[in-house]
Amino acid sequence: MAKAQKTYVCQSCGAVSMRWSGKCDACGEWNSIAEEVSEASVPKGLGRKKGARVIEFVGLEGAANKTYPRHQSGINEFDRVLGGGIVPGSATLIGGDPGIGKSTLLLQTVCELARRGVPCQYISGEEAIDQVRMRGQRLGLADAPIELASATNVRDIVASMEDTSKPVGVIVIDSIQTMFIDSIDSAPGTVTQVRTSAQEIIRTAKRRNIAVIFVGHVTKEGQIAGPRVLEHLVDTVLHFEGDRSHHFRILRGLKNRFGPTDEIGVFEMVQEGLAEVENPSALFLSQRHQNVPGSAVLAALEGTRPLLVEVQALVAPSSLASPRRAVLGWDNNRLAMLVAVLETRCGLQLSGCDIFLNIAGGIRIYEPAADMAVAAALMSALGGYVLPPETIFFGEIGLAGEVRQVTQADLRLKEAAKLGFKEAIMPSRKAAKDVKPVKGIRGVEVTRLQDVTDLFS
Repeated sequence: MAKAQKTYVCQSCGAVSMRWSGKCDACGEWNSIAEEVSEASVPKGLGRKKGARVIEFVGLEGAANKTYPRHQSGINEFDRVLGGGIVPGSATLIGGDPGIGKSTLLLQTVCELARRGVPCQYISGEEAIDQVRMRGQRLGLADAPIELASATNVRDIVASMEDTSKPVGVIVIDSIQTMFIDSIDSAPGTVTQVRTSAQEIIRTAKRRNIAVIFVGHVTKEGQIAGPRVLEHLVDTVLHFEGDRSHHFRILRGLKNRFGPTDEIGVFEMVQEGLAEVENPSALFLSQRHQNVPGSAVLAALEGTRPLLVEVQALVAPSSLASPRRAVLGWDNNRLAMLVAVLETRCGLQLSGCDIFLNIAGGIRIYEPAADMAVAAALMSALGGYVLPPETIFFGEIGLAGEVRQVTQADLRLKEAAKLGFKEAIMPSRKAAKDVKPVKGIRGVEVTRLQDVTDLFS
């Protein structure tokens, strides 16, 4: 029998050390190291022990003959992020800030699945059954044929999953940080408990072909709490994000073994719960003021979805020794780089100004194609002129001031033409043979950032 030994594990990054210290040497977090009991390492020569069996290998060709239809919830934005629906036997982890709507979204999803004939179970480790019922009544889901339970013991949950008399298609664990295994001498939420609990549930779910969805807590930095191995264990990692002051919510795919990554689904928080936003571009631009300097429309691409959003910039003289750079919805470091390029390559004087940048609507943009729209908004704000209201911008800007190609330019142009835009300031398409002109919108191709300055100066 393996002898148990004490180790000290950082609850923030999962680093293991043999003694306690106030600060983790791996991630620098203070007061995050806790004592845990773990089993001793695997003894040498284990494969030669009596009772070991040789693994049976099979060919790749046979796997294609067995296919499983996905469970489609009917919530198109949710199914879109997953790549077309929930794959039976898959494990999904969804994280997000407290109160952002994770439990509401999953309760709506399993209720719609149950109405479509998929047996669903919802296990809550944070709420009592009556509290879940109250939320279901508020959302108008009281008649959905799902099964509820309040449990935290993984041994009981696994025994229920292995009960063959009750078929289960989808099971929700809310949340994985509240689960525990009674044979482990650690508190719920610790690295060992979270990792082992997820392993046991996923192992049973894959053996019984049950799709399991975990709700995960996040740290103050926005990362999913617990060990990083948790994200490696699951098949899909989703992040539910949004600004509480806005009613928009973004479901973003960070990892997906069964579909595209970086896909997004857009929801709107209403009184009845979360409602799908079928045309987010029109909604994000609905309150746009067209006659204000510092406003530019970005044609972004999130996954396979083109998205038009407004980029707002404000440039004001600063009396501070270090002017302020306030950014919402974009990368602060990329703004600093773009300001340096505008000063060095285009001759604009921005070093003595406060710069405020905002991606309207509470959405966050990650792709570098936003460089062109941000640069145009800064030029407009500094010069005090209004950009053409029917013009969109997209393109990556390099340190030499060149405008670089971005992916899927035709999808961006089609989305802009559908919303009535007439002109697009974009990178040159000479090297992109697969990009064809889009009817209804004229493409103005530029190769240098200076060309954009010359267009509007």
